[in-house]
Amino acid sequence: VQLQASGGGLVQAGGSLRLSCAASGRTFSSYVMGWFRQAPGKEREFIAGITWSGGRTYYADSVKGRFTISRDNAKNTVHLQMNKLKPEGTAVYYCAAGRPVRYYNAHEYDYWGQGTQVTVSS
Repeated sequence: VQLQASGGGLVQAGGSLRLSCAASGRTFSSYVMGWFRQAPGKEREFIAGITWSGGRTYYADSVKGRFTISRDNAKNTVHLQMNKLKPEGTAVYYCAAGRPVRYYNAHEYDYWGQGTQVTVSS
C-alpha cells in the first residue's frame, strides 16, 4: 500500500483544514487507517484512527470534538477534517495504514505517507 497525504497549509487559529490521504492497492479496505502528527523536536503523536469498515473511530483527547476522520473505501481515501485549529497543532501530519492492536501506537502501523505540513498561526 502506498499512501499520499495532501491538504496541509497555513491557517489562522480557529480555522479549518481538510487533509486527504490517497492509497494505492486493492487491499486498502482491509486496513485500519490512522492520522498522526509530529512537531519539531517531539515524538510522533496519534490523532485519529478509523477501522476498516469505518464503523468505529478513535481520537486523541486533544482533538476530540474538533477533528473528524472518515474514509471512502470505494475511492481508497481517508480524510481528516480539522476544525477550530490551535497553534499547538502546527506539525507535519501523516496518514498510516496497518492492522494495529493498539490503534494509537505508531509502531504497529505498516505503511506511511510522506506527510503534509500544517501551520496554525496565532
